[in-house]
Amino acid sequence: MNDISPGIAKADFIEGMAKGLAVLESFDTERQRLNATQAAERAGLTRTAARRHLLTLAHLGYLETDGSYYWLSAKVLRFSGSYLASARLPRLLQPTLNRLAAQTRESFSAVVLDGDEVVIVARSASVGGQRLMAYGLHLGARLPVHATSTGRVLLAALPRAGFSAWLKGRELPRLTPRTTVDHKAFREAVAQVRADDFALASEEHELGVHALAVPLRNMQGKTVAALNVVASPDRLEPAVMRHDLLPLLLDAARELRPLL
Repeated sequence: MNDISPGIAKADFIEGMAKGLAVLESFDTERQRLNATQAAERAGLTRTAARRHLLTLAHLGYLETDGSYYWLSAKVLRFSGSYLASARLPRLLQPTLNRLAAQTRESFSAVVLDGDEVVIVARSASVGGQRLMAYGLHLGARLPVHATSTGRVLLAALPRAGFSAWLKGRELPRLTPRTTVDHKAFREAVAQVRADDFALASEEHELGVHALAVPLRNMQGKTVAALNVVASPDRLEPAVMRHDLLPLLLDAARELRPLL
């Protein structure tokens, strides 16, 4: 379980709610079906407590079950749908993403940091009936921070002490033969992103996937998201990337800054 935030008094912290959300968050793309024992291990609870939370969530309609295993129901989409309908950031970015996609016929998205992962909060629409966002990257998709261009941009925006705290003791899973997993090499990669103000991740998350990202900053200089493009390999040859795609991303970031 996560420690209580310093911004909330212990008397105001509802532990039962926190435990229930921990059980709900234990379901992900790697573990889509869980029994009580597995949910307990992932949520840091006893099996008895996890079972009670699973039964309650199923009763409320957020989980489905066959009596032994549980999985997320469509009801959980109410939260993501409400966020996407009401959140200011996706609505501000959508026209720019669509314009970039129409201009280049490549896939663009905006991403925010959430702990160990980055989350896609906006993505370019299809052009001429063609779906541009390849590789199964969809709204709400969660990707590992360390192996993505957007993740490195967002980590580079952290204070150095904050980045060191994030990395300390953390395992960087190897997802492909090209994933950077050594801490020293990863520190150097993030330092380079900080110096360049953009990141290129080539086949580190998935073979055949090449992505380029830049930070999206507000007028106070705070990085609020990352803007990236997933493109065909020939478009991300270093010389072509710098000439064709990086200037477009940087221009878009500058244009968006007063709106953020």
